Amino acid sequence: MSCDHLICAHCAGPVVEGRCPVCRAGREKIHHQGPAGLSPLLVALALLLVLIALIAARHLTGGL
Repeated sequence: MSCDHLICAHCAGPVVEGRCPVCRAGREKIHHQGPAGLSPLLVALALLLVLIALIAARHLTGGL
């Protein structure tokens, strides 16, 4: 997510410019979310699903 097109409800200025404390806080929050806003929990769940899929595939093909 990007703050390029967001407008601050407090000062009505672009959030990207950081005109007021509310803009600056919102901009910091957006830019510190990490890559694409992925939380560690979502990454862990995705890895778990991949592991389950690999185990199921190995089981279906007759492997150990």
